[in-house]
Amino acid sequence: MQHVYDATLDKCPLPLVKMRVILKKMSANDSCLIKIADKGSKKDIPKYLSLSSYSYSHEIFDNGVVEILIQNR
Repeated sequence: MQHVYDATLDKCPLPLVKMRVILKKMSANDSCLIKIADKGSKKDIPKYLSLSSYSYSHEIFDNGVVEILIQNR
């Protein structure tokens, strides 16, 4: 199952908090696609994912939105 969270209108720390809730609900082989635009979230979310050993990739778009695809560990 792929979870999708569009956080482009949310401000830090809300995207991080909501993402953590989604990650806790994920089962094996699930993924989460999160879209963020907030400057603080762009820094905090990848840092959290790295420290928590999640596998993820990201793509940056011209409009400043970052899409992060997270694979369940």
